[in-house]
Amino acid sequence: MKLTSLILTALSCSLFLSISQAQPSQESDVAEGMRIFMQKGNCQACHGWSGDGHKMDNQMPDGANLRESKVDRVAFGIVVKCGILGTGMPAFDKNAYLDGRCYGKRKSDLRELGIKMSDPPATLQPREIEELADFVFAKIIGQGPMNREKCLAFWGNADGCKNLN
Repeated sequence: MKLTSLILTALSCSLFLSISQAQPSQESDVAEGMRIFMQKGNCQACHGWSGDGHKMDNQMPDGANLRESKVDRVAFGIVVKCGILGTGMPAFDKNAYLDGRCYGKRKSDLRELGIKMSDPPATLQPREIEELADFVFAKIIGQGPMNREKCLAFWGNADGCKNLN
């Protein structure tokens, strides 16, 4: 089954998503989401510190450029919870493939298909996935290429921004 059809299947299923699209983000949730992106989830290892796909660790898989992404919040939640089959994107939901909640697949289905999922650095609770989404949608997704102004808004007064135009 093609990856695209798996993603479309997942999007059409009413999954267990608790991620809200209408609720405004709290500043503390955005800050906690940034901590998850940088530390607990270590998203920056594959997606880069600014989410532009310039990974931080050469041993990690190439991550998508989230700054140019058009993904919506629901699809983002599915990808974080379920990973992306056949890629290096891990499932951060510890039960993702135990009961068929992700793409209708169980671990036995993945074995039969010869798909091995990467292990995440840590699993995330639903609240943490919401906070991660708060951060990513406030600071990364749809923000376009990183520049000095965006870097300062991202990090505050940071030395890492001085070399950007």
